[in-house]
Amino acid sequence: MSALFPHPAERAINHVLRSAPLALERLRKHAGRTAAFHVGPMTLAFTVQTTGEITSAVSGAARDLEVRISPFLLPRLALHDEAAYREIEMQGDMELGQEISFIARNLTWDVEEDLSRVIGDIPAHRVVSTAREMGKWGREAALRMAQGATEYWTEESPLIASRVKVDSFVREVAELRDAIERLEKRVERLG
Repeated sequence: MSALFPHPAERAINHVLRSAPLALERLRKHAGRTAAFHVGPMTLAFTVQTTGEITSAVSGAARDLEVRISPFLLPRLALHDEAAYREIEMQGDMELGQEISFIARNLTWDVEEDLSRVIGDIPAHRVVSTAREMGKWGREAALRMAQGATEYWTEESPLIASRVKVDSFVREVAELRDAIERLEKRVERLG
């Protein structure tokens, strides 16, 4: 995209970066470096500017950092799951990679503030509060579903063995092994 019509991701990232002067300061050290982000079949490449903001990389620009993110990690990253950050693959300038990782983990978008400029303070607060509650409800519902499925598969229709049953099986196998060893010793003495 041209400078007149920047990529929507570029605009969004710069908007969030501008709200955090420390993030801009940290990125300024990497001015001129380019990072490419591969998410499934989509690739976005950005170059860090001297201001700390980013711009879409020039076509064919050398990439200092290649970041590969599985599309399946995106929901976990949105929920700031630390384990998901460790599953991101990075190659190249690891100093830049560490900086981007730190900023991604710690930078948050104040949605309520931006929304209040459009619809006012009170409606923005209500919309964001409702969205948070729905997100919380969704996480709790998913957890309850997983717990219910686990109980069903271990108790009602045992596709998965419970820990108690596995421990019992292991104990019974050990007892059987000991009994066989005793029997073998008796047979040896009789023979």
